[in-house]
Amino acid sequence: MKRISVGLVLALAISAGMASAATFNEDVGLQLYSLRAQFTKSVPETLPKVKAFGFKKVELAGTYNLSPEKFKSMLKENGLDPVSGHFPFERYEKDPEGVAKDAHTLGLRFAGCAWIPHEGEFDEAGAKKAAEVFNKAGEVLAKHGIQFFYHCHGYEFRPHGGETLMDLLMKETDPKHVAFQMDVFWVTHPGQDPVKWLEKYPKRWQLMHVKDMKKGLQGDLTGKTDVRNDVAVGTGQMDWPAILKAARKAGVKHYFIEDESPTVEEQIPQSLQYLKTVRL
Repeated sequence: MKRISVGLVLALAISAGMASAATFNEDVGLQLYSLRAQFTKSVPETLPKVKAFGFKKVELAGTYNLSPEKFKSMLKENGLDPVSGHFPFERYEKDPEGVAKDAHTLGLRFAGCAWIPHEGEFDEAGAKKAAEVFNKAGEVLAKHGIQFFYHCHGYEFRPHGGETLMDLLMKETDPKHVAFQMDVFWVTHPGQDPVKWLEKYPKRWQLMHVKDMKKGLQGDLTGKTDVRNDVAVGTGQMDWPAILKAARKAGVKHYFIEDESPTVEEQIPQSLQYLKTVRL
């Protein structure tokens, strides 16, 4: 019987461990707001760019003065599947049926809100009002087979009763009708840990914005920052293996790159390439 060196055994063990490690191989989509400047100039010229990057799934943030029917048709021509979309808070408050109609026409499975209007600091009254609007909108959308969600934006993590206003939003909304979208940037910016929030509210986070933040940046609770603080995924301060592993365990269903930087067209390929290398 041949003797096998300790070094060889160790090398084989490491190799086996790497082979068995789960790879993040999700079909990541793009939040089209990333290319808002390009879409404003020309929708017909920008949609092929989205396809050329390699995306199949997209999330919408408006239709750039086109009807839902026309925008849906153009997405289909480019082989793009509109999984979800953002609509203004005021529309959910005043016309949830109208949102449901547009979302259905666009072929969305998820329809969400990305900003709760507020003057000054976001507070308990604002959170409770939003929860009421979200619950009602969620019920309306559910009747049309569409899941409502709220996209966090940083200001919701203001302290409240030993927890935060984000906790209040979670507790005041009906899990059957209100899901949440974690924007990793806007959880990290106010000093929170995305992994802990995924673990704290599993199944509530159904969508995720994969967005990285410039190294060294110290955020706040305003929900605002310079767009140049968006950097290519994997080059910022996020621990993506830990975050994406926790997201998978928490039940996140769809992932979208969102990059608001002025160099977005250079950064998107970098982000996609990095995500192919992530082992969970």
